[in-house]
Amino acid sequence: MTTGFTELASVDGGIGPTAEATIGLKDDGLYRGDGAFEVIRLYAGRPFALDDHIARLERSAAALRLEFDRMALRAEIEALLAEAGPVEGQLRLILTRGGRRIAATEPVPVHAETITLAAVTYQPTIVLNGVKSLSYGANMLATRLAKEGGADEALLVRPDGIVLEPPTSSIFWVAEGALRTTALAEGVLASITRDRILKAVPGVEEGAWTLDELKGASEAFLASTTRELQAVAQVDGVALPDAPGPRTHEAQQAFAAARDAELEAAVN
Repeated sequence: MTTGFTELASVDGGIGPTAEATIGLKDDGLYRGDGAFEVIRLYAGRPFALDDHIARLERSAAALRLEFDRMALRAEIEALLAEAGPVEGQLRLILTRGGRRIAATEPVPVHAETITLAAVTYQPTIVLNGVKSLSYGANMLATRLAKEGGADEALLVRPDGIVLEPPTSSIFWVAEGALRTTALAEGVLASITRDRILKAVPGVEEGAWTLDELKGASEAFLASTTRELQAVAQVDGVALPDAPGPRTHEAQQAFAAARDAELEAAVN
């Protein structure tokens, strides 16, 4: 993380320090969590998979029947990144029901090498499946419940026992010699980091598996924009034998190579 990181925000095109940015109080983005968002990793000021993130933001906005000026947002992102310079951080994009377009640079959260998980029963909201909406209260509560139980993070599990994902990441694990992850059809988000791993690591199985199988895995890891890949050490107090394990290292290396190639191609 860059020392002395300065957080900047663009609200409808006006750029300034994040701490000084304002929006109108009567905005249903605040009142009702009615809006959409994305978080994009910045490597030396270069956004990774920006087009994919913008495309997902557009899908989320369409699902929410939320109109926004796409060309204006693109121009605002470009101006904000030019102002921020070659930072190692992340870019947050927010669209609100009140019509606000918000872009903000932020430092990347610090993640340990390994993480512990606790299962939290969670029922996906069908009308919001695949939507990165501002209505993230349930996800954040799940994390707090897991921490109250002594774990680092929650693992969302459907009432029928099928593993979904942690509140802000995807999960992969090794069972019966296969690298597995929950299929999108089961109600998980179409994670962009998840997509890159599926493309970079051959033979990943997608499907529906139970919490008991995950607890019996030899290794597991989380995948997200901010953490990239992070090994799982425990699930509900059950230690996984390898944390991080060989398949985790393999996936980390494959993702890093794909990421670097993509960033290089974007420059050239």
